[in-house]
Amino acid sequence: MSKDIAQLCDQVRETAYAIHLFHGHGHLEKVYENALAHRLSKAGLDVKQQQPIQVFDEDGTLIGDYVADLLVENLVIVELKTARTLAPEHEAQILGYLKSARLEHGLLINFGSYKFQIRKFAKSASATQSGLVRVSTLLSALFAFLAVNPFRSL
Repeated sequence: MSKDIAQLCDQVRETAYAIHLFHGHGHLEKVYENALAHRLSKAGLDVKQQQPIQVFDEDGTLIGDYVADLLVENLVIVELKTARTLAPEHEAQILGYLKSARLEHGLLINFGSYKFQIRKFAKSASATQSGLVRVSTLLSALFAFLAVNPFRSL
């Protein structure tokens, strides 16, 4: 399925928010992972759970593996949490996944809070050599606003 990356991320966000509304918080991370994988697959998306990502040293030596919660359409890494709130170490984790997988887009979703939390991460063209950067604060704020108020028009 060929989708614009923004539409793909919106679809994942909307599906995750629907899961948050239906199941609430308080379940184990695996419950949310299975629900999100199920609903996205049912919508016709290619979803891989517990996707291994190899980590290489600068000389190409394999030094370890990550396991990302979900890989959607081979384009977006989705990392799920069930924490009271998202923390800097969660952001560092998804940034490491994106760098190692050489992918440009990731979503960090927290189902553990009363309020639905989601953050989008993207690699910028100018940051290819220096690492990954987070999409602007404005975009993050917009995602958060839409997640909390999905039926309110802008």
